[in-house]
Parts: sequence; C-alpha cells; structure tokens
Amino acid sequence: MAYTTIPKPSAHFNTVTYTGNGSVGRSLTTGTFQPDFSWFKNRGTTEGHVLIDAIRGASFNIASNLNRAETNVSDKVSAFTSTGVTLGSSAETNENNQPLVAWNWKGNGSGSANTDGTINSTVSANTTSGFSIVKYTGTQATATVGHGLGIAPKMIFFKNVDVADEWLVGANAGLVTFTQYAYLNLTNAFSGNGAAFFNNTNPTSSVFSLGNSSNINKSGGAIIAYCFADVQGYSKFGSYVGNGNANGAFIYTGFKPAFVIVKASSISNEWNMWDNKRDPINVADTVLWSNTTNTEAEIEDDYKIDMLSNGFKARTADARLNQSGATYIYMAFAEEPLVSTNGNAATAR
Repeated sequence: MAYTTIPKPSAHFNTVTYTGNGSVGRSLTTGTFQPDFSWFKNRGTTEGHVLIDAIRGASFNIASNLNRAETNVSDKVSAFTSTGVTLGSSAETNENNQPLVAWNWKGNGSGSANTDGTINSTVSANTTSGFSIVKYTGTQATATVGHGLGIAPKMIFFKNVDVADEWLVGANAGLVTFTQYAYLNLTNAFSGNGAAFFNNTNPTSSVFSLGNSSNINKSGGAIIAYCFADVQGYSKFGSYVGNGNANGAFIYTGFKPAFVIVKASSISNEWNMWDNKRDPINVADTVLWSNTTNTEAEIEDDYKIDMLSNGFKARTADARLNQSGATYIYMAFAEEPLVSTNGNAATAR
C-alpha cells in the first residue's frame, strides 16, 4: 500500500470554486498557502483560461487555450497574498454572478538563481511536492536548464511568453517519453521529432534538455516551464490503454484524486480536466478543457470518470477517454493519500 510523506495534500495543491462579484481588489482565499502558480477558468461563459505565477508576477498572464504572448494587466489578478490572490474585475477571473474555478499550486515564492544547466534559470521549487516554476532565456542551441526539484520531472508545460507560439508539453509517462511532444492549447496527438524540442532526452534529477526549437528555446526569448514530478501518495503522471468499454480502464494512483487531467496520446482529442470541488461525488462528469474556452454547460454524457480512494476509472467507451487500443496520458493530484503517515486509509467518495 502506498504510504505518503505528504499527509495533507491541500497544503500544496488546492482547488477553489467561487462566484464572481466584479469588484476590483476582491481578496480570494485559494488555500492555506500563497499560490505560486494559479490557473483560472470562468465556468459559466466562454472566457479564456488565465495562468499566472510568482516568478513573472501576478499581473502577467498567459492562456492555456491560446498561443498568445503574456499580457501585463491588473484586471485579472493584481497580487498574490499569503493565502490567495487579489482579483480585478475581468470576466475571466471575477465576472459578476458567474461560477469560476482556480487550481492552485505551492512553489517557493518568486524564485532564486539556478546554475545546474548550461542555461541559467530562475526557479521557484517546492521539493516536497515535486513542483517547480522555471524561467529562462533561450539560446536556439542544444542546452540544459536546471529545474530545482532534486528528482526528475514526469511532465513539463513550456510557453514562450514573449511571442505568439504554441504551448509545448513533454512527458516521461510510461507510453510517452520526451522523444515526443504535444501542445497544451491544441488537440494534436503526441508526435515524434522530440529532438527539436527536448533533444530526445528525458529530464534528470537536476535538469531538462532543450533542442533548437523556437517554441521553447528561441534566442533571447523568455520561456516559462511548469515542472511536475511523481510524489508517492500526492501526485502521479502516467499512461494507460483504453479498453473501449463503459466499464473502463482503472488507473491506480495511490491516492484519492483531487484533480485529474487526461489527454489521448495516440489520437487527436482534448485535454480533459476534472476536480473534486466541481464534482464532489461520483460519477465525475463536470469537465473543462485546457485547449478550449467551452463552458461546463457544454458537457456531454461521455466525459465520465469515477474518482476512487486509490485512483480513477473511466466510465465511458468514448474516444476522449477510453477508445479500445488508444493510449492516454494523465496527471493527477491528491485529495487524500491511500495510506497517510499515521496509517489511516483513504475514504471513498
């Protein structure tokens, strides 16, 4: 049984749902920690996603559904606080009377210098939870960059924040490795040509590798990378093969999930997102997508999973989650470890 070193996952990752009020300067509590990386979506309208982090600053935002460069505006988020953020009046983060969601990760503040790679970086690393934010300047030449985790990341999201360019995703998740790539803002399957992006090299405990692609290594470009590693009982990144049955594939994580993202890796399809706050009971079918602005009202019955005490299970034969023979990657964060540090077992939903 999977014991954990993190008895309270919500001290490192937390989802908060709230209703917007349109007020400038609204203080939103997102957890018990400063959210060094926050990801927002208006659930009731087709507003875009908003992603901010403590290295770039709260007012500098990017969108997972778009390839656009970052914008520096305070109407979405103006500041981080010790337990949340200060919102503006933007419809994307605080539209009056609309339901919204924010997913929040604890890093290590605004970051510090890291010289582990051939390119120096600024890193905000939470080594306990296996999460880091990395900012570096590209060189358009094969290189390595320090990520500060002390263990190898299993999944990394990259964005050149200076220009309009696609989000790159690399993963070392069973059936997918850093010899392949996909785009967080698009539906494409994972493809080859990992040499151009990741030098066909999985990350090590200290660095990730870059090819010469401008997406993640443009000469003089400012690149942000969000790095995620496996931590027993708290986070898990992997892959599975669909069985084409409504009694779908079961994925063992070693914890009861609080947040799950699934993406078909062998076929073109959306990045599907569920959490325990929007779906507190099974079946979980209140899905959002990182690559679109769709609202929850546009949900179809085929987006169904169960969040269990030790993992999650597809409850559909739909190609988005469980086509027979298709491969899928996933990332998951815990609500509760299967077995806590005091030996207590997780409860079912």
